[in-house]
Amino acid sequence: MTHLEDSNASIAVVELLAENGFEGMAEAMQILFNEAMKLQRCAALGAQPYERSDTRLGHANGFKPKTFGSRLGKLSLQIPQTRGVEFYPSVLERGERSERALKLAIAEMYVQGVSTRKVAAITEELCGLDVSSSQVSRASQLLDEELDAWRNRPLDEFPYLILDARYEKIRHGGAVVSCAVLLAIGITPQGKRSILGVSVSLSEAEVHWRSFLAALQERGLHGVRYIVSDDHAGLKQARQARFSGVPWQRCQFHLQQNAMQYVPKVAMRKQVGDDLRNVFNAPDRCEAERQRQLLVRKYAKSAPKLATWLETDLPEGLAVFGLPAAHRRKMRTTNMLERINKELKRRTRVATLFPNEASTLRLVSAVLSEITEEWETGKIYLNMAAD
Repeated sequence: MTHLEDSNASIAVVELLAENGFEGMAEAMQILFNEAMKLQRCAALGAQPYERSDTRLGHANGFKPKTFGSRLGKLSLQIPQTRGVEFYPSVLERGERSERALKLAIAEMYVQGVSTRKVAAITEELCGLDVSSSQVSRASQLLDEELDAWRNRPLDEFPYLILDARYEKIRHGGAVVSCAVLLAIGITPQGKRSILGVSVSLSEAEVHWRSFLAALQERGLHGVRYIVSDDHAGLKQARQARFSGVPWQRCQFHLQQNAMQYVPKVAMRKQVGDDLRNVFNAPDRCEAERQRQLLVRKYAKSAPKLATWLETDLPEGLAVFGLPAAHRRKMRTTNMLERINKELKRRTRVATLFPNEASTLRLVSAVLSEITEEWETGKIYLNMAAD
């Protein structure tokens, strides 16, 4: 098929839909199916119609009419025939799976945050179907197999590991409770990001973190040389049990926020913030430790609780100095998760309140799998060859 024929087919489809709306959908799909089958025949033959080519594998042999039933109505198709090469349009093979494809489309709309009532209205107008809310909910279950496969895919070496937790509201036992959503992000030896896993539970206690980290290792996660996270409840013990000896960096952003709890006067907060940033921006660990000790002495009398905090907690934010200088700014906090949390909030805000843990996990997994695909096919996040 020539580019002109392809353009004419596209124009015909647009005109049909513009003039007839949803009523023209069946005829539009009929045109698209027929043109797609012509393109597939050209690919199978290795040549365009009437083209003389040394790579040609066979010849076109007309068309065979076939009436094909669909949710849009009956489609009158022209099945391309060939001579000298075996060919059958894959578009017709997909037609046999139209029931499953439609349900997956409905499930995808559910994941995108469209309420079941709205989905039912859309599918009824578009496809002539009367889809109930219960059918939509059941259709969403079809996503579970695909999402389970993503959550349990094999892992490999990830030198850097970022851990975080967020919360969603769910119904449980007749009450509304907070549900912990645990996330793990890894940086590959090639410097790309990947969301390694997600787990949903009513508790962020050690047992949840421990089982989550154990599952990552069982899937093949190894080679972790550095971990960054906030000081989440239960994480410390779980991390020490599953990644013993791996340096841990406490998120400097959250660490600085935590410090303000020990500042006795509001007027002192700006100065304390500036002092902490000077420690974090030091050229090396030795200088950072020197400045930290100066701060301990500086605030010993004016803010004794802060001085104690500087002595005990601040060192947890200095492990990043063990990394190459080019990596430190991006790996000293969990700020890369801001985009993830923003997208999750946008999607989950539509649901408002999840009926159970399973529905929370389904939606969160769908969003995270999309982000992972973008990351893995996108730009490098860190130059792992940097000194």
